[in-house]
Amino acid sequence: MKKWILALLFAALAAIVVAGAVGGRWYGDNRKPNFSGSADLYIYPGMSVSKVAMSIPDSIVIRRRSLERVMSSLSDEDLKPGHYVIEKGKPSIYVPRMLKAGWQTPVNLTLSGMMRQKGAIARKISRQMMMDSVTVANALENKELLASYGFTPDDVFSLIMPDTYQVYWTDSMKEVLDKQKAAYDAFWTADNLRLASSQGLSPKEVSIVASIVKSESNHEPEYPSIAGVYLNRLHQGMRLQADPTVAFCFGYSLNRVLYKHLEVDSPYNTYLHEGLPPGPICVPDKASLTAVLNPDRHGYLYFCASAAMDGTHKFASTLSEHNRNAREFQRALDVRRYSGK
Repeated sequence: MKKWILALLFAALAAIVVAGAVGGRWYGDNRKPNFSGSADLYIYPGMSVSKVAMSIPDSIVIRRRSLERVMSSLSDEDLKPGHYVIEKGKPSIYVPRMLKAGWQTPVNLTLSGMMRQKGAIARKISRQMMMDSVTVANALENKELLASYGFTPDDVFSLIMPDTYQVYWTDSMKEVLDKQKAAYDAFWTADNLRLASSQGLSPKEVSIVASIVKSESNHEPEYPSIAGVYLNRLHQGMRLQADPTVAFCFGYSLNRVLYKHLEVDSPYNTYLHEGLPPGPICVPDKASLTAVLNPDRHGYLYFCASAAMDGTHKFASTLSEHNRNAREFQRALDVRRYSGK
């Protein structure tokens, strides 16, 4: 009888030990923090669980065996593509649950700088999201898709509003354009619509002028003055004669716009055609849009690069004054060339 009691005691003790081990392992996997820092995970379609586990840096994993144990509960088909963040202090089980449920963390999509070709815009977006550049480029040429926002492939640059947006890494181009349209509508307040109307321009026409202004200078303080020149020309029925529109005709492949280039047969050539070109020649930013809506009130009709070579321009009201400024700049340019600076 004593042997049975002893056996029962050993069995009970063994059960307690096993239960403790199982309970301890469960606690370690499900409750105990297993990450000493945070890490970003990017899950691509077709990625394996083992590759995901290996991509988690050892430097933040406190107990690798615990992580491997909970990851083994996942199949490759369970993984939801996306961008995920492993947070400091989370238990191991959080990772497979997050990946299976698709609990993505948004990423920043930054659209900034000079955006003057659709291919460059496509590459900029594809570098920050899961979409490839071909998918983005095709969307920027998709007449049906763009028509749903009130735009065309010719004026799609107007729709893009430079800024930083929170998106999901796996978002489609439609979701990106939804955010652009929301930002576009937010910019075109009643006050801005009134300012555009006072210039005799529609919002899209403001974007066209703003794209020329932005292409003319990197010096934002001059934007209102440059905008004033083009608006003065437009209101007086003069041709805009904007070099950047000619550069656009050649896909921005020219090092310099020469006289021979001014004869290119294109509706975007403002040396040949009066009025505005069919669409923007780059993506205008808020600074250039605002400059067109609030231009400097002056009588200037011309401007050229300053002989100071500091990125600014000299403005003129008459052609003779402009030619004098242009000769001054050319002399300074020649001096720089000959001196090798």
